[in-house]
Amino acid sequence: MWLEQLSLFAVSLVANTFSAFAGGGAGLLQLPIIIFLGLPFSIALATHKVASVALGVGASVRYLREDKLQFKLSALVLACGIPGVILGANLIVYVPDRAAEISLGILTIALGLYSFWQPELGQVHQPKQRHMQGYVIGGLVLFVIGGLNGSLTSGTGLFVTLWLIRWFGFDYRRAIAHTLVLVGFFWNGSGALTLGLLGKIYWEWIPVLLLASALGGYLGAHLAILKGNRWIKRLFEVMTLLVGLKLIM
Repeated sequence: MWLEQLSLFAVSLVANTFSAFAGGGAGLLQLPIIIFLGLPFSIALATHKVASVALGVGASVRYLREDKLQFKLSALVLACGIPGVILGANLIVYVPDRAAEISLGILTIALGLYSFWQPELGQVHQPKQRHMQGYVIGGLVLFVIGGLNGSLTSGTGLFVTLWLIRWFGFDYRRAIAHTLVLVGFFWNGSGALTLGLLGKIYWEWIPVLLLASALGGYLGAHLAILKGNRWIKRLFEVMTLLVGLKLIM
């Protein structure tokens, strides 16, 4: 029992620290170890989603001391993303797991390669698409990403991070701040609630996962603030490649 709890804490702390630094990818390590320790996939996914809410809490505590979230875009992320999360959580039972995972894996790797081939991407905050058409297109894409967040396990926070950079002109630090607060807390909270109502959550492991996720979220956000956009961009690229390969394999 103690070995299980210690393993969960260590893996979750590392996973959530890197996730908060890079803007997503906590499921790369945390979900597989939960499954490895004996939970069926559906219960493991719901348990992971509940724990991921604490990542958003820990990161929010650190980021909100430094940056203020942009109200209009925050409202857009929530209004378009949360319905997608709920829809995705309800539809995942009808989607073949392997086809979805391979497709998402290839797309996630493409995100990392795109970032790598754009050296100046996300290094400077240059607001754009702040008009009706820009909000509509941006919101539709956020709805689709929300559907992926509700239905699949890893990496959808990375999608939101890159979309905020590419479409709305955020730099990496501002994009990750919005991703961790809005996706980490609100999207994952909605997904956890939906999956909890549809299935089961393994509550015996929740306290240690919540503690590790909150600490990891705070530490990762702190490192991101200290290191700046160049370091964040490099880790983002590494995380997208690792998450993509994990989904495919």
